[in-house]
Amino acid sequence: MELKTPLYDAHVKAGGKIVPFGGYLLPVQYEAGVIKEHMAVRTQAGLFDVSHMGEVLCEGKDALANIQMILTNNFDNMVDGQARYSPMCNEHGGTVDDLIVYKHSDDHYFIVVNAANKDKDYQWMLNHQFGEVKFTDVSAQYAQLALQGPKAMDILRKLTAEENIPQKYYHAVFDTEVAGIPCIISKTGYTGEDGVELYLPSEYAEKMWDTLLENGKEEGLIPCGLGARDTLRMEAAMPLYGHEMDDDVSPLETGLGFAVKMKKDDFIGKKALEEHAELTRKRVGLEVIGRGIIREHQDVYADGKVIGHTTSGTKGPFIDKAVGMALLETDYTDVGTKLQVDVRGRMVDVEVVALPFYKRAK
Repeated sequence: MELKTPLYDAHVKAGGKIVPFGGYLLPVQYEAGVIKEHMAVRTQAGLFDVSHMGEVLCEGKDALANIQMILTNNFDNMVDGQARYSPMCNEHGGTVDDLIVYKHSDDHYFIVVNAANKDKDYQWMLNHQFGEVKFTDVSAQYAQLALQGPKAMDILRKLTAEENIPQKYYHAVFDTEVAGIPCIISKTGYTGEDGVELYLPSEYAEKMWDTLLENGKEEGLIPCGLGARDTLRMEAAMPLYGHEMDDDVSPLETGLGFAVKMKKDDFIGKKALEEHAELTRKRVGLEVIGRGIIREHQDVYADGKVIGHTTSGTKGPFIDKAVGMALLETDYTDVGTKLQVDVRGRMVDVEVVALPFYKRAK
């Protein structure tokens, strides 16, 4: 049975079209529709309920040593309040999940994992823990809201003091407040826009949701669902677990080498990644040059031969182009390479393009 986030009633009241996702019932869109929600985030501001994401605490004298072994990125040079993205690999170099680690203090880390993988990830951490460390699944205690878009920070500044807001991307302020509601303010997001993600006790979720929407009216803030979250992350070419990566796809194949530190002493999966250092396939961007829209799990062809498959695809509302990402044999990954995608029996012409499809002007 699907779970409900603390904002379920608020979504129903706001006309959200509820669908099952990652074990939860969540709004795929509201009355405005996916395209309007997408455009609001690109030009003004949008508010997302991402309370389905999981949160795990890692605490103890050996907390850092555990994180260093379980994750591929390097965490020994972080300052308190800093966040860092990392894949988590299995012994074969495949990806168990991708997640974000926040350093609260030397022996206290706050880890955010993907919704559908929460139980699997938590179990993986417990199975591989060592020394003096304690992993605790605190997901039920937290709601998470994402306030995203060029006007997001203007809205936030109405509700909290400047010193409560992180100055840098991938940094967070712990033990702070917005509109008097206790929360963590994190300068992160999954849309390609400026904005924050707020972690707060579940019981305050609806109050925070209503307060943000009320105070963001002037800036054009609207609630946004899963549909816009997906089209936004697609335009920004942000990989999604279960699409661009999974237990059989390595972070190197999906272009996440920046978060895999091979110079680290060791981590789970390092040996396998070293053995397969020469990639035979990698993630690319595809732009449709014929007619049609490409979707996930469609075969990609070069000269009548299957050379890979699409991992995600859509029509980007802001860029106004049909685009997709694909995992292809490396011989066919140069920008400008012309290929074809089998869209339900019809061959659609595509071209390999540079990622991301959209990048906001700084």
